[in-house]
Amino acid sequence: MTEPLLQAKGLSKRYGGLLAVNDVSLSLYKDQLHAVIGPNGAGKTTLTHLLSGDVPATSGELWLKGQSVTGWPHHRLSLHGLGRSYQKTNVFLALTVWDNLMLAAQSRHALAPYNPLAWLRQASSNTAVRERAERALQLTGLAAVQQLVAANLSHGVQRQLEIAMVLATEPQVLLLDEPLAGMGAAEAETMVTLLHQLKKDHAMLLVEHDMDAVFALAEVLTVMVNGTVIATGSPKDIRSDAKVQAAYLGEESV
Repeated sequence: MTEPLLQAKGLSKRYGGLLAVNDVSLSLYKDQLHAVIGPNGAGKTTLTHLLSGDVPATSGELWLKGQSVTGWPHHRLSLHGLGRSYQKTNVFLALTVWDNLMLAAQSRHALAPYNPLAWLRQASSNTAVRERAERALQLTGLAAVQQLVAANLSHGVQRQLEIAMVLATEPQVLLLDEPLAGMGAAEAETMVTLLHQLKKDHAMLLVEHDMDAVFALAEVLTVMVNGTVIATGSPKDIRSDAKVQAAYLGEESV
Protein backbone atom coordinates (compact mmCIF):
# COMPACT_ATOMS: atom_id res chain seq x y z
CA MET A 1 0.00 0.00 0.00
CA THR A 2 1.17 3.54 -0.73
CA GLU A 3 2.08 5.98 2.03
CA PRO A 4 -0.91 7.53 3.84
CA LEU A 5 -1.86 11.08 2.91
CA LEU A 6 -2.90 11.77 6.51
CA GLN A 7 -1.66 9.85 9.52
CA ALA A 8 -2.45 10.32 13.21
CA LYS A 9 -0.37 8.69 15.92
CA GLY A 10 -1.61 8.54 19.50
CA LEU A 11 -3.86 11.63 19.35
CA SER A 12 -5.45 12.56 22.66
CA LYS A 13 -7.50 15.51 23.83
CA ARG A 14 -8.19 16.28 27.47
CA TYR A 15 -10.60 18.91 28.78
CA GLY A 16 -9.82 19.12 32.47
CA GLY A 17 -10.78 15.73 33.88
CA LEU A 18 -12.50 14.60 30.66
CA LEU A 19 -10.45 12.58 28.18
CA ALA A 20 -12.49 13.25 25.03
CA VAL A 21 -10.11 11.43 22.68
CA ASN A 22 -7.78 8.78 24.04
CA ASP A 23 -4.67 7.66 22.14
CA VAL A 24 -6.25 7.37 18.66
CA SER A 25 -4.14 6.37 15.65
CA LEU A 26 -5.37 6.05 12.07
CA SER A 27 -4.19 6.42 8.48
CA LEU A 28 -6.03 7.82 5.46
CA TYR A 29 -5.10 6.71 1.94
CA LYS A 30 -6.05 7.97 -1.51
CA ASP A 31 -8.91 6.04 -3.11
CA GLN A 32 -10.13 4.87 0.30
CA LEU A 33 -12.95 6.04 2.54
CA HIS A 34 -12.30 5.52 6.26
CA ALA A 35 -15.44 5.88 8.38
CA VAL A 36 -15.49 6.65 12.09
CA ILE A 37 -18.62 5.50 13.89
CA GLY A 38 -19.80 5.33 17.46
CA PRO A 39 -22.59 6.50 19.77
CA ASN A 40 -23.17 10.14 20.64
CA GLY A 41 -20.37 11.43 22.85
CA ALA A 42 -17.88 8.87 21.53
CA GLY A 43 -15.37 11.57 20.52
CA LYS A 44 -15.85 11.40 16.75
CA THR A 45 -16.26 15.13 16.12
CA THR A 46 -13.48 15.99 18.57
CA LEU A 47 -11.20 13.63 16.64
CA THR A 48 -12.15 15.41 13.41
CA HIS A 49 -11.30 18.75 15.05
CA LEU A 50 -7.88 17.37 16.01
CA LEU A 51 -7.19 16.04 12.51
CA SER A 52 -8.22 19.34 10.89
CA GLY A 53 -6.32 21.60 13.28
CA ASP A 54 -9.47 23.29 14.59
CA VAL A 55 -8.56 22.12 18.10
CA PRO A 56 -4.99 21.47 19.33
CA ALA A 57 -4.25 17.97 20.58
CA THR A 58 -3.12 17.44 24.17
CA SER A 59 -0.68 14.82 22.90
CA GLY A 60 0.09 12.79 19.79
CA GLU A 61 1.44 13.39 16.30
CA LEU A 62 -0.08 14.30 12.93
CA TRP A 63 1.48 13.79 9.49
CA LEU A 64 0.18 15.20 6.20
CA LYS A 65 1.66 13.89 2.94
CA GLY A 66 4.70 12.62 4.82
CA GLN A 67 5.36 15.92 6.61
CA SER A 68 4.99 16.40 10.35
CA VAL A 69 2.18 18.92 10.87
CA THR A 70 1.65 18.43 14.61
CA GLY A 71 0.29 21.63 16.12
CA TRP A 72 -0.51 23.29 12.80
CA PRO A 73 -3.71 25.39 12.85
CA HIS A 74 -6.57 24.70 10.47
CA HIS A 75 -5.79 27.43 7.95
CA ARG A 76 -2.23 26.18 7.51
CA LEU A 77 -3.34 22.56 7.06
CA SER A 78 -5.95 23.75 4.57
CA LEU A 79 -3.29 25.49 2.48
CA HIS A 80 -1.37 22.19 2.40
CA GLY A 81 -4.21 20.10 1.02
CA LEU A 82 -6.62 19.26 3.84
CA GLY A 83 -10.29 20.19 3.61
CA ARG A 84 -13.22 19.54 5.92
CA SER A 85 -16.94 20.02 6.28
CA TYR A 86 -18.82 20.56 9.54
CA GLN A 87 -21.88 19.16 11.30
CA LYS A 88 -23.63 22.51 10.85
CA THR A 89 -23.81 23.64 7.23
CA ASN A 90 -21.21 26.34 6.68
CA VAL A 91 -22.02 28.42 3.58
CA PHE A 92 -22.66 32.09 2.81
CA LEU A 93 -26.46 32.09 2.70
CA ALA A 94 -26.81 35.54 1.15
CA LEU A 95 -24.61 34.68 -1.84
CA THR A 96 -25.30 32.59 -4.91
CA VAL A 97 -23.88 29.10 -5.33
CA TRP A 98 -21.38 30.44 -7.85
CA ASP A 99 -20.21 33.27 -5.60
CA ASN A 100 -19.74 30.83 -2.70
CA LEU A 101 -17.52 28.70 -4.91
CA MET A 102 -15.58 31.69 -6.21
CA LEU A 103 -14.80 32.80 -2.66
CA ALA A 104 -13.53 29.33 -1.78
CA ALA A 105 -11.49 29.07 -4.97
CA GLN A 106 -10.03 32.53 -4.50
CA SER A 107 -8.62 31.49 -1.13
CA ARG A 108 -6.12 29.32 -3.01
CA HIS A 109 -4.95 31.96 -5.46
CA ALA A 110 -1.27 32.79 -4.99
CA LEU A 111 0.06 36.02 -6.44
CA ALA A 112 3.54 35.98 -7.98
CA PRO A 113 4.96 38.52 -7.88
CA TYR A 114 3.16 39.98 -4.88
CA ASN A 115 0.91 42.91 -5.79
CA PRO A 116 -0.48 44.98 -2.86
CA LEU A 117 -3.20 46.39 -5.12
CA ALA A 118 -4.41 42.99 -6.33
CA TRP A 119 -7.51 43.24 -4.13
CA LEU A 120 -8.82 45.89 -6.56
CA ARG A 121 -8.99 43.30 -9.33
CA GLN A 122 -12.24 41.36 -9.76
CA ALA A 123 -11.84 37.68 -8.90
CA SER A 124 -14.02 36.79 -11.89
CA SER A 125 -11.24 37.99 -14.18
CA ASN A 126 -8.84 35.37 -12.84
CA THR A 127 -8.89 32.27 -15.04
CA ALA A 128 -7.40 29.92 -12.44
CA VAL A 129 -9.96 30.91 -9.81
CA ARG A 130 -12.85 30.44 -12.24
CA GLU A 131 -11.54 27.05 -13.30
CA ARG A 132 -11.32 25.82 -9.70
CA ALA A 133 -14.88 26.98 -9.03
CA GLU A 134 -16.12 25.39 -12.26
CA ARG A 135 -14.49 22.03 -11.48
CA ALA A 136 -16.13 21.97 -8.04
CA LEU A 137 -19.47 22.93 -9.60
CA GLN A 138 -19.31 20.07 -12.10
CA LEU A 139 -18.04 17.50 -9.58
CA THR A 140 -20.97 18.12 -7.25
CA GLY A 141 -23.65 18.45 -9.93
CA LEU A 142 -24.65 21.97 -8.94
CA ALA A 143 -24.43 23.63 -12.36
CA ALA A 144 -28.21 23.90 -12.68
CA VAL A 145 -28.49 25.93 -9.46
CA GLN A 146 -25.32 28.01 -9.70
CA GLN A 147 -27.18 31.33 -9.87
CA LEU A 148 -29.53 30.57 -6.97
CA VAL A 149 -28.99 32.22 -3.59
CA ALA A 150 -27.78 29.64 -1.08
CA ALA A 151 -30.52 30.53 1.43
CA ASN A 152 -33.12 29.34 -1.09
CA LEU A 153 -31.60 25.88 -1.50
CA SER A 154 -32.86 22.78 0.26
CA HIS A 155 -30.87 21.45 3.19
CA GLY A 156 -29.41 18.65 1.08
CA VAL A 157 -28.26 20.97 -1.68
CA GLN A 158 -26.72 23.32 0.88
CA ARG A 159 -24.71 20.33 2.15
CA GLN A 160 -23.60 19.62 -1.42
CA LEU A 161 -22.58 23.26 -1.76
CA GLU A 162 -20.47 23.08 1.39
CA ILE A 163 -18.59 20.09 0.00
CA ALA A 164 -18.25 21.89 -3.34
CA MET A 165 -16.65 24.84 -1.52
CA VAL A 166 -14.18 22.47 0.11
CA LEU A 167 -13.39 20.94 -3.30
CA ALA A 168 -12.79 24.41 -4.76
CA THR A 169 -9.77 24.67 -2.44
CA GLU A 170 -8.35 21.57 -4.21
CA PRO A 171 -7.75 19.34 -1.16
CA GLN A 172 -6.18 15.92 -1.29
CA VAL A 173 -7.62 14.90 2.09
CA LEU A 174 -11.33 15.30 2.92
CA LEU A 175 -12.74 15.15 6.45
CA LEU A 176 -16.54 15.03 6.37
CA ASP A 177 -18.55 15.36 9.58
CA GLU A 178 -22.07 13.93 9.19
CA PRO A 179 -22.72 15.13 5.61
CA LEU A 180 -26.01 13.19 5.47
CA ALA A 181 -27.46 14.61 8.71
CA GLY A 182 -31.05 15.82 8.31
CA MET A 183 -31.44 14.60 4.73
CA GLY A 184 -34.38 12.82 3.21
CA ALA A 185 -33.91 9.55 1.34
CA ALA A 186 -33.47 11.12 -2.11
CA GLU A 187 -30.98 13.74 -0.90
CA ALA A 188 -29.04 11.10 1.02
CA GLU A 189 -28.81 8.93 -2.08
CA THR A 190 -27.42 11.88 -4.05
CA MET A 191 -24.82 12.53 -1.36
CA VAL A 192 -23.75 8.88 -1.21
CA THR A 193 -23.25 8.91 -4.99
CA LEU A 194 -21.13 12.06 -4.72
CA LEU A 195 -18.96 10.66 -1.93
CA HIS A 196 -18.42 7.47 -3.91
CA GLN A 197 -17.22 9.53 -6.88
CA LEU A 198 -14.85 11.58 -4.74
CA LYS A 199 -13.07 8.56 -3.27
CA LYS A 200 -10.91 7.89 -6.30
CA ASP A 201 -9.11 11.25 -6.08
CA HIS A 202 -9.01 11.83 -2.32
CA ALA A 203 -8.20 10.29 1.01
CA MET A 204 -11.45 10.56 2.95
CA LEU A 205 -12.59 10.34 6.55
CA LEU A 206 -16.34 10.14 7.14
CA VAL A 207 -18.11 10.62 10.46
CA GLU A 208 -21.69 9.49 9.98
CA HIS A 209 -24.64 7.95 11.84
CA ASP A 210 -26.34 6.57 8.70
CA MET A 211 -25.14 2.98 8.88
CA ASP A 212 -26.50 2.06 5.45
CA ALA A 213 -24.37 4.81 3.90
CA VAL A 214 -21.34 3.92 6.01
CA PHE A 215 -21.35 0.26 5.03
CA ALA A 216 -22.02 1.14 1.39
CA LEU A 217 -19.07 3.54 1.18
CA ALA A 218 -16.33 2.59 3.63
CA GLU A 219 -13.39 0.30 3.00
CA VAL A 220 -12.19 0.75 6.60
CA LEU A 221 -14.17 1.50 9.76
CA THR A 222 -13.00 2.70 13.15
CA VAL A 223 -15.41 2.36 16.06
CA MET A 224 -15.08 4.73 19.02
CA VAL A 225 -16.70 4.55 22.45
CA ASN A 226 -15.99 7.09 25.22
CA GLY A 227 -13.08 8.59 23.27
CA THR A 228 -11.34 5.26 22.73
CA VAL A 229 -11.05 3.08 19.63
CA ILE A 230 -12.53 -0.35 20.34
CA ALA A 231 -12.18 -1.79 16.82
CA THR A 232 -10.78 -1.00 13.38
CA GLY A 233 -11.23 -3.14 10.28
CA SER A 234 -13.19 -3.91 7.15
CA PRO A 235 -16.99 -3.58 7.15
CA LYS A 236 -17.23 -7.38 7.32
CA ASP A 237 -14.92 -7.53 10.34
CA ILE A 238 -16.74 -4.72 12.11
CA ARG A 239 -20.15 -6.31 11.57
CA SER A 240 -18.97 -9.52 13.21
CA ASP A 241 -17.00 -7.94 16.07
CA ALA A 242 -18.61 -8.86 19.40
CA LYS A 243 -17.34 -5.70 21.13
CA VAL A 244 -18.91 -3.52 18.45
CA GLN A 245 -22.20 -5.40 18.61
CA ALA A 246 -22.35 -4.94 22.36
CA ALA A 247 -21.26 -1.31 22.45
CA TYR A 248 -22.86 0.20 19.37
CA LEU A 249 -24.42 -1.71 16.51
CA GLY A 250 -26.53 -4.13 18.50
CA GLU A 251 -27.33 -7.67 17.51
CA GLU A 252 -30.27 -6.66 15.34
CA SER A 253 -28.23 -4.12 13.36
CA VAL A 254 -25.62 -6.59 12.19
